[in-house]
Amino acid sequence: MDDSGAILCQISIYKDMLDQVNSEIESNIKVTREIESEIVKCSEIESNLSAKESELTKSFLASQFEIRGLISVTTDSRNSVKLLEDEISRLRSEHCELLQRITQKREEFVKMCIDFQKDICVDEDDELKSLLSEKEFLENEVRVLEEKNTVVKNSILAYMEDEMMILFSDDQFLE
Repeated sequence: MDDSGAILCQISIYKDMLDQVNSEIESNIKVTREIESEIVKCSEIESNLSAKESELTKSFLASQFEIRGLISVTTDSRNSVKLLEDEISRLRSEHCELLQRITQKREEFVKMCIDFQKDICVDEDDELKSLLSEKEFLENEVRVLEEKNTVVKNSILAYMEDEMMILFSDDQFLE
């Protein structure tokens, strides 16, 4: 029985050694699980950082595109302001010429009307008197409308000048 006791003793020692190995394996498994958990956390952090980097790159590129667009718009605006200033100058000159021609034609028309009235005997026909008074009324209406037209044209020109000044000041602000 000594052999069987020795075998049992040997088995017991091997069992203790096996238990110790198992506990070391369990301890290594625990450490491995913790390491895997940390690796997963690091992977998530890396993924989040990659997403943030992607967003920042996208934002940077969008900003670059917007800046280039604004530079282009600024250049176009400056060119447009110059063209509009030239157009306003041309329109002012045409406006002055048009007013001179209208005044000249009006004076010629009034002279013709006065000459016509002198040629006609007003006392002969009542209908003629009513036509002349209607003509005079219409001439007054024409003058009133021309004055209103002039006021409207002047206000439009003033508005265009104000808008040009605003555009010009906005362009200087963008610089």
